[in-house]
Amino acid sequence: MLKSMIEFMLDTANIDAIGRCIDVFPVSGVTGNPGILKAEGKIDFFPHLKKIREIIGVERSLHIQVTAVDFQGIIEEAETILRRIDDRVFIKIPVTEDGLKALGRLHERGVRITATAIYTQAQALMAAACGADYLALYYNRMKNMDIDADLSIKTLRAVFDREGTASKILAASFRGIGQVSAAIAAGARGVTVSPSLLHDALSLPVIQAAVNDFRRDWISVQGDVSIACL
Repeated sequence: MLKSMIEFMLDTANIDAIGRCIDVFPVSGVTGNPGILKAEGKIDFFPHLKKIREIIGVERSLHIQVTAVDFQGIIEEAETILRRIDDRVFIKIPVTEDGLKALGRLHERGVRITATAIYTQAQALMAAACGADYLALYYNRMKNMDIDADLSIKTLRAVFDREGTASKILAASFRGIGQVSAAIAAGARGVTVSPSLLHDALSLPVIQAAVNDFRRDWISVQGDVSIACL
């Protein structure tokens, strides 16, 4: 499948859902956090994540979030994840003071970083300055807090383009597929979404109605026969 300029990532840890989606959609990676993992129940953490890596391969990115909140704990968890999974994993780190400090140290060591729990432009700018590869902005949560998520993305994208910043805006936390499109239109380089939103995007009744009309028109002239059989 051709690589899209816009990255579509799956925000799930469900093995079956990941397998189905990568067969259909232009998936460039899989992201997860403790909330996403909770939805799968009490899993065997590292074997489960290794299975996800096996399914998506090394050509797609895997983003795994730390749970520690202090600097040393974040470093230790990141090192463990990289050792137990592989060194290609993007370590997801919330942009707090300790998180920012750990982000910078890990970046200096060549670790791939996804800065997360971003609500403000200041968080994103500082994470980018510390070397984060991706900046996960919580789009719908920002909206719910009366923060203009679209303006934030547009402003950040303008600054990054002007300065030649390598960090990519990865919009996350969506209520519906319309918000996904809006985030991309505003300038996000990627989105991470639940599989259900991707399925919803192709499941509108009007889409199926159009397909049914095409099929009916064909049958009315050619009969109930496949083009492959002509």
